[in-house]
Amino acid sequence: MYAIVEIAGQQFKVEGGKNIFVHRLEEEIGSELKFEQVLLIEDEGVITVGEPTVKDAYVTAKVLDKVRGDKVIVFKKKRKKGYRVKNGHRQNFSQIEIININGKGAVEKPRARKAVSEAVVAEEPEAPKKADGKKPAAKKTTKAKE
Repeated sequence: MYAIVEIAGQQFKVEGGKNIFVHRLEEEIGSELKFEQVLLIEDEGVITVGEPTVKDAYVTAKVLDKVRGDKVIVFKKKRKKGYRVKNGHRQNFSQIEIININGKGAVEKPRARKAVSEAVVAEEPEAPKKADGKKPAAKKTTKAKE
Protein backbone atom coordinates (compact mmCIF):
# COMPACT_ATOMS: atom_id res chain seq x y z
CA MET A 1 0.00 0.00 0.00
CA TYR A 2 1.27 3.44 -0.87
CA ALA A 3 -0.10 6.98 -1.05
CA ILE A 4 0.74 10.31 -2.65
CA VAL A 5 0.70 13.00 0.06
CA GLU A 6 1.27 16.74 -0.01
CA ILE A 7 3.72 17.73 2.74
CA ALA A 8 5.00 21.30 3.10
CA GLY A 9 3.93 22.20 -0.44
CA GLN A 10 5.55 19.19 -2.13
CA GLN A 11 4.15 15.82 -3.16
CA PHE A 12 5.73 12.61 -1.83
CA LYS A 13 5.09 8.92 -2.46
CA VAL A 14 4.94 7.32 0.99
CA GLU A 15 4.71 3.73 2.21
CA GLY A 16 4.24 2.42 5.74
CA GLY A 17 7.51 2.06 7.68
CA LYS A 18 9.62 4.14 5.24
CA ASN A 19 11.72 7.16 6.19
CA ILE A 20 11.66 10.29 4.03
CA PHE A 21 13.27 13.72 4.14
CA VAL A 22 10.96 16.74 3.84
CA HIS A 23 11.61 20.46 4.13
CA ARG A 24 12.01 21.58 7.75
CA LEU A 25 8.84 21.17 9.81
CA GLU A 26 8.15 23.16 12.99
CA GLU A 27 7.25 20.11 15.12
CA GLU A 28 9.65 18.78 17.75
CA ILE A 29 11.62 15.53 17.44
CA GLY A 30 9.47 12.58 18.55
CA SER A 31 6.12 14.26 17.89
CA GLU A 32 3.50 12.59 15.71
CA LEU A 33 1.98 14.30 12.68
CA LYS A 34 -1.21 13.74 10.72
CA PHE A 35 -1.22 14.68 7.02
CA GLU A 36 -4.73 15.00 5.54
CA GLN A 37 -3.74 16.16 2.03
CA VAL A 38 -3.83 12.64 0.54
CA LEU A 39 -4.07 12.87 -3.25
CA LEU A 40 -3.96 9.17 -4.20
CA ILE A 41 -4.08 5.79 -2.45
CA GLU A 42 -3.11 2.39 -3.91
CA ASP A 43 -4.21 -0.67 -1.93
CA GLU A 44 -3.63 -4.15 -3.42
CA GLY A 45 -4.08 -2.98 -7.01
CA VAL A 46 -7.08 -0.73 -6.28
CA ILE A 47 -6.21 2.90 -6.99
CA THR A 48 -8.28 5.72 -5.53
CA VAL A 49 -7.68 9.22 -6.87
CA GLY A 50 -8.89 12.23 -4.90
CA GLU A 51 -10.90 15.11 -6.28
CA PRO A 52 -8.56 16.93 -5.31
CA THR A 53 -8.02 14.91 -2.10
CA VAL A 54 -9.29 11.52 -0.94
CA LYS A 55 -12.10 12.07 1.55
CA ASP A 56 -11.45 10.95 5.18
CA ALA A 57 -7.96 9.64 4.33
CA TYR A 58 -4.85 10.59 6.28
CA VAL A 59 -1.25 9.56 6.86
CA THR A 60 0.36 9.50 10.30
CA ALA A 61 4.08 10.09 10.70
CA LYS A 62 6.68 10.64 13.43
CA VAL A 63 9.50 13.20 13.35
CA LEU A 64 12.80 11.35 13.77
CA ASP A 65 15.46 14.02 13.30
CA LYS A 66 16.28 17.49 11.99
CA VAL A 67 19.22 17.46 9.58
CA ARG A 68 20.90 19.64 6.96
CA GLY A 69 21.40 18.68 3.34
CA ASP A 70 24.62 18.68 1.31
CA LYS A 71 26.20 22.01 0.46
CA VAL A 72 25.27 23.47 -2.91
CA ILE A 73 27.69 25.97 -4.46
CA VAL A 74 26.16 28.97 -6.27
CA PHE A 75 28.71 30.70 -8.52
CA LYS A 76 27.93 33.82 -10.55
CA LYS A 77 30.28 35.41 -13.06
CA LYS A 78 30.16 38.07 -15.75
CA ARG A 79 32.96 37.72 -18.23
CA LYS A 80 35.21 40.64 -19.07
CA LYS A 81 33.88 42.60 -16.07
CA GLY A 82 35.75 41.00 -13.19
CA TYR A 83 32.47 40.16 -11.42
CA ARG A 84 32.56 36.88 -9.47
CA VAL A 85 30.38 35.84 -6.51
CA LYS A 86 30.56 32.46 -4.78
CA ASN A 87 27.89 31.47 -2.28
CA GLY A 88 27.05 28.20 -0.56
CA HIS A 89 23.70 26.92 0.67
CA ARG A 90 22.61 24.03 2.90
CA GLN A 91 18.90 23.21 3.05
CA ASN A 92 17.25 22.28 6.35
CA PHE A 93 15.33 18.98 6.35
CA SER A 94 13.22 16.96 8.76
CA GLN A 95 13.46 13.17 8.66
CA ILE A 96 10.09 11.56 9.23
CA GLU A 97 8.95 7.94 9.47
CA ILE A 98 5.60 6.97 7.97
CA ILE A 99 3.67 5.02 10.61
CA ASN A 100 0.30 4.37 8.99
CA ILE A 101 -1.74 5.11 5.87
CA ASN A 102 -5.46 5.25 6.62
CA GLY A 103 -7.69 5.26 3.54
CA LYS A 104 -11.05 4.46 5.13
CA GLY A 105 -12.85 6.96 2.89
CA ALA A 106 -11.68 5.30 -0.32
CA VAL A 107 -14.47 4.70 -2.81
CA GLU A 108 -14.10 3.02 -6.20
CA LYS A 109 -15.89 5.61 -8.34
CA PRO A 110 -14.21 4.90 -11.70
CA ARG A 111 -15.22 1.22 -11.77
CA ALA A 112 -18.85 2.03 -10.96
CA ARG A 113 -19.00 4.59 -13.78
CA LYS A 114 -17.62 2.13 -16.35
CA ALA A 115 -20.18 -0.53 -15.46
CA VAL A 116 -23.07 1.93 -15.83
CA SER A 117 -21.84 3.35 -19.15
CA GLU A 118 -21.38 -0.13 -20.69
CA ALA A 119 -24.90 -1.14 -19.65
CA VAL A 120 -26.41 2.01 -21.22
CA VAL A 121 -24.55 1.47 -24.50
CA ALA A 122 -25.68 -2.15 -24.70
CA GLU A 123 -29.38 -1.24 -24.21
CA GLU A 124 -29.55 1.49 -26.90
CA PRO A 125 -30.88 0.19 -30.25
CA GLU A 126 -29.14 1.27 -33.42
CA ALA A 127 -30.90 3.92 -35.54
CA PRO A 128 -32.07 2.71 -38.98
CA LYS A 129 -30.18 4.13 -41.95
CA LYS A 130 -32.02 6.50 -44.30
CA ALA A 131 -32.01 5.92 -48.03
CA ASP A 132 -31.95 9.26 -49.88
CA GLY A 133 -31.88 7.68 -53.31
CA LYS A 134 -28.55 9.31 -54.09
CA LYS A 135 -25.69 7.36 -55.55
CA PRO A 136 -22.26 7.66 -53.94
CA ALA A 137 -19.87 10.00 -55.73
CA ALA A 138 -17.52 8.38 -58.23
CA LYS A 139 -13.82 8.44 -57.44
CA LYS A 140 -11.84 10.90 -59.50
CA THR A 141 -8.70 9.66 -61.13
CA THR A 142 -5.86 11.95 -62.12
CA LYS A 143 -3.92 11.37 -65.32
CA ALA A 144 -0.34 12.47 -65.62
CA LYS A 145 0.24 15.18 -68.25
CA GLU A 146 2.70 14.35 -70.99
